[in-house]
Amino acid sequence: MPGSVLLHTATQDLSSFNTLALRSQASAFVRLGDEAPQHLQALSDLADRHVGRVFILGGGSNVVLAPRLGSLVVKVETRGLRVWAQSDSELVVEAKAGEVWHDFVALCVQNGWNGLENLALIPGTVGAAPVQNIGAYGVELEQRFHSLVAWDLHERRLVEMDGAACRFSYRDSFFKHEAPGRWLILAVRLRLPRPWEPVLRYPDLLAHPALGRGQSAAGATLSAEVTARQIFDAVCEIRRRKLPDPAVLPNAGSFFKNPVVDAAQCESLRERYPDLVAYAQPDGRYKLAAGWLIDRAGWKGRRVGPVGVHERQALVLVNHGGATAADIEALAGAIRVDVADRYGVELEQEPVRVA
Repeated sequence: MPGSVLLHTATQDLSSFNTLALRSQASAFVRLGDEAPQHLQALSDLADRHVGRVFILGGGSNVVLAPRLGSLVVKVETRGLRVWAQSDSELVVEAKAGEVWHDFVALCVQNGWNGLENLALIPGTVGAAPVQNIGAYGVELEQRFHSLVAWDLHERRLVEMDGAACRFSYRDSFFKHEAPGRWLILAVRLRLPRPWEPVLRYPDLLAHPALGRGQSAAGATLSAEVTARQIFDAVCEIRRRKLPDPAVLPNAGSFFKNPVVDAAQCESLRERYPDLVAYAQPDGRYKLAAGWLIDRAGWKGRRVGPVGVHERQALVLVNHGGATAADIEALAGAIRVDVADRYGVELEQEPVRVA
């Protein structure tokens, strides 16, 4: 199992610690296996020697690593799970930051702790989930978030943060902007609703045969009781069918965020492209499917040197072998320019660039 103590090395090859399998080396590296006060204090001592140059690494599934990192890289490997609180209206589950996100979701489903099943098979760790404000198939992390515990590396103290403090937005949070590297997330608490109701708004779930949905005059309706396990299994099947396994073909999942445009721009695009994929938002704007834009522009399946766009999912950039951050960024840049020229829409990268 991961070390139970703080281990420090001068250098570390990070090629196996990022799902894009980019060649990268850290000049200073730490594995954090537990939350003992002396280890957190020692970590702050190390951070003091790398002022402004600390990077917290989880599962490495949402990063583009430079060939050599000048930062102190902290690999979080803590483990643990417990019911933190419960009532008639909710169950609050707490997981340590180093837990693998998918394994955590699977255990929740196994225990009958329903509410996270739509977020199955998202790569990464529990501690990274609120940083990215992960979401999929109709559920966003912020909808299930209760609070988190973090170590303030600068002030050497534990802090608890609720959803308001985390300042969640679409694939974004406080942690990406306010002194990145200062906050070491140690545990995350998720609020699971009682009674549970299935979330089946996403088109792929509505159409999935295993969920027993039929058609009525009012539209799609449940023809049988749907369970969290069925949703979990359906999401896993859909993701495996659509997305490449990073262990087989290195990738960082969805590389671009779905852009949000105003109603006028959406309507203008729809006049030119009647098959445009767009989703109405509560504020009157529309979220466009970035994958549709990239696919329609002809990028799906294209390869440029050691990198390319996946043949089944245009949102996914893949490393065919030996790629560096520069290769990924050159391809991503070409896609952004082409999409902007064709549609007047700016794409924003999801994975964090780490140098």
